[in-house]
Amino acid sequence: MSLWPVYTGTDEPHDGVSRLPDPPPWRAFDGGPPLPSPSGGDDSVSRDRKHRAGTYRATRESVDLVNAAMVLRRPLLITGPPGSGKSSLPYAVARELKLGPVLRWNITSRSTLQDGLYQYDPMARLYAASRGAGRTSPGEPGDGNPTGDAIEDHLRLGPLGTALLPYERPRVLLIDEIDKSDLDLPNDLLNVLEEGQYEIPELVRAAEHTPTARLMAADGEDRVTVERGLVRCRAFPFIVLTSNGEREFPPAFLRRCVPLHLSRPDPRHLEAIVRAHLGDLNGETKQMIATFLERRSTGELATDQLLNAIYLSRVPGLTTESREALAVSLMTHLGPASEFHDF
Repeated sequence: MSLWPVYTGTDEPHDGVSRLPDPPPWRAFDGGPPLPSPSGGDDSVSRDRKHRAGTYRATRESVDLVNAAMVLRRPLLITGPPGSGKSSLPYAVARELKLGPVLRWNITSRSTLQDGLYQYDPMARLYAASRGAGRTSPGEPGDGNPTGDAIEDHLRLGPLGTALLPYERPRVLLIDEIDKSDLDLPNDLLNVLEEGQYEIPELVRAAEHTPTARLMAADGEDRVTVERGLVRCRAFPFIVLTSNGEREFPPAFLRRCVPLHLSRPDPRHLEAIVRAHLGDLNGETKQMIATFLERRSTGELATDQLLNAIYLSRVPGLTTESREALAVSLMTHLGPASEFHDF
């Protein structure tokens, strides 16, 4: 049986992830006890996931590099201009390989490693303890215990922390716009991504009295078991980090990632994207695509600007003059062409 490719980019769901070759010896993890993959989530999340996945259009290069990242158990670092499909790719992979809901961590300049791993509210715990709230026995959140020692009731795993739980099948995690982070975050991620594990110090300190904690995961109400404050993955997650190229990353970070650059969609690819979002192309739509390509040659435009313009052009009641004026307004350059590069 062929082991390559596992992800095909054809948008046909299958169980090919079971054909993944064994990880390299230096990327094998043994966390446990194993957890089953989560279900698809509520209807609104599922609709959003299906839309994002269904409108992504894979290229030969992206298929090969996604498979490389999965086989090597390494993060995939995607660069490219706005509208090139960076944040849609993980949804397409999750849908095709039936890997469940995508975990998403949106990065800002204030994001820290702990934000991605877990959130702990000591003030809420102190308030609960002062009111005699807690639990009756270790691992049972609830009705009150004289010590008020209910750390697990005030601690929730973040998207990265959830992705590193010992799932039997890899979870998909999108770390979006990593280039917007504080300078230290890429380096802070190195050890966690290399070791596939992390500790929760608050639980480690309490392990002598409470060795087992039941914590909320980032994407559901079900609790997961953490032993002695240590979380270690079993199937290394498929992690996608996106970057708009606004900064350079440390060499130590780059060498631990599989790099993929997505270029601006060419005319044929652009038509396929529009068709996936908005259906068949009529003459007016084709003309708007031609106008978009002409304007893009003199300054940067994102694909969603074109999609917005086409969608509005189909609203009943708009005059031809209004449609043309709106298209010009919506397709305003994001910057001169010289400021954006295809790496």
